[in-house]
Amino acid sequence: MTSTGRPHRSFEPDGSRTAVGPRGQLAHEAHLEQSEVVERRFHHVAPKVWSLVGNGLSNQTFIDAPDGIIAIDTGESIQEMQEALSELRQVSDRPIVAVLYTHFHYVNGTAAAVAEDPDRELPIHGHERIAFNLRRASAEIGPAYSRGLVEQFAVVMPTDGPDGTVNVGLGHFYRNPAHAPFTAGHLPVTNPFSGDCTLQVAGLEIQVHPAPSDADDSVTFWFPALGVAVHNLVWPTLFNIFAIRGEEYRDPRVMLAGVDHLLSLRAEHLVATHGPPLSGAADIEQRVIGYRDSIQFLWDQTVRLANRGMSALEIAHTVRLPDHCDDDYLTSERYGVAEHHVRQIRGGLFGFFDGDPANLFPLAPAEHARRMIAGFGGEAEVRRQAEEAIENDDLRWAIELASWLTQVGADRSLLARSLRLVAQRTPAANIRNWCITRALELEGALDNTRLSRHRFPARQVLAAPIAESVRVLRVVLDPELADSLNIRLGWQFADGTRTGLHIRNNVAALTDGEGADATIHCDATTWAAVLGGATTLSAAIASGDLRVEGNEAAGLRALAVFDVEGLRG
Repeated sequence: MTSTGRPHRSFEPDGSRTAVGPRGQLAHEAHLEQSEVVERRFHHVAPKVWSLVGNGLSNQTFIDAPDGIIAIDTGESIQEMQEALSELRQVSDRPIVAVLYTHFHYVNGTAAAVAEDPDRELPIHGHERIAFNLRRASAEIGPAYSRGLVEQFAVVMPTDGPDGTVNVGLGHFYRNPAHAPFTAGHLPVTNPFSGDCTLQVAGLEIQVHPAPSDADDSVTFWFPALGVAVHNLVWPTLFNIFAIRGEEYRDPRVMLAGVDHLLSLRAEHLVATHGPPLSGAADIEQRVIGYRDSIQFLWDQTVRLANRGMSALEIAHTVRLPDHCDDDYLTSERYGVAEHHVRQIRGGLFGFFDGDPANLFPLAPAEHARRMIAGFGGEAEVRRQAEEAIENDDLRWAIELASWLTQVGADRSLLARSLRLVAQRTPAANIRNWCITRALELEGALDNTRLSRHRFPARQVLAAPIAESVRVLRVVLDPELADSLNIRLGWQFADGTRTGLHIRNNVAALTDGEGADATIHCDATTWAAVLGGATTLSAAIASGDLRVEGNEAAGLRALAVFDVEGLRG
């Protein structure tokens, strides 16, 4: 639990629990076992409730209401939802009459439900923040968010061999390869809600309770007539307080309130967004209490040790979940790992500085690496010690040493070897997938540099309000190019939308576009083509599809400060 000297579950100190998967994958046996937990199965949860598990990262659930079928969550693509509907049609031919979203993550297959009867009006119920959260994930933080998804969810890993994908913890894959080309079919919420409320949908009463977990728009849907709760709280693994892909802080205190509410319902059936359903009020109570207590344990112990003055790393190396957490997959570290969760809790509460003087003004990574290598006696000695650490299964130290060599461009292979060994010894899907993806990059087998620049796919630009794409330009401004620049830019789009940016003090501040020194006039399609690289600013001007009113020369120079090729050509 704490200060026991027992090893963490993050990864095994040796390869004693590494096994070979069905396609030759080398992975921890618990990670392989998780594939059975999330096996593909169309569960008949209750007389009027079905849930398809294992179709993708999330489940698709169906409720047979008096007036027709209610669909809950629609997956990552039209194709994913089509497969779920094909399963439903084996047991019911009743029409889909409403859609519910538990949160913003799995809402991209809704068009498949509409396609079954295009003439039917399909109400879509969900939290009012869903639209905002969808835009946030693809706007300012788009490149980092996308890169994190690729690394955490094994998007570019091989399917077979030692590095082959096993599962992604919550499901078998982020997107089922059989569903390619993954056509987006999101339809926005038509019936939004914000707080606690009671809905009447398809002749059925649904009580809605906000329950933030990995998203602040998550809710629990309680169907009292059926004794069924559909939720995004109890996952088929220890809850992921920290996402290695990078996410906003998930405050355990907020989530625990949602789990306590879920327990108070005394449901006969729990249907989650991930993993198999749970049935039987007594079994649900016992297991869900264990789940919520594992989360409280991590928060309580982090706070206790932070109050004692421990740094984030000291806490991470001290707190260990009780052994009984290994007795149930709900509390096992098969997705993320506890030592990362406690660091996230401390950071969420107190910020990045943890009281360790070395973290107050650290050297830049490359400079730190150069000085450490010199202090150890040169690259050859660091390489020797790194290889020795690998041979001795001292992988934490091997990664530290090898990272110095990588920072100075001396050797990338040792870090790749170290990460791959961790991947083979961790029960956590996120850690295995991240380590293998990074190892393949270090070895030159993968090139993910495209995910390190902001891209503006035309489809994405046109899917959001057109002013959003102008707002995002703020985070691609090159401050050196904007030095001493003071100019107001405006945009007037053909649909009447007006917006603007004031470039000053090395930033681009959002304005309403009035009083601009130079104003860009075009339609949304032309602007999306420029941002997406299908054309350039100069070509659009030459064709007459875009014109600049006012000081055109100054406006074009100002647009060139943004790191978008189409604005510089």
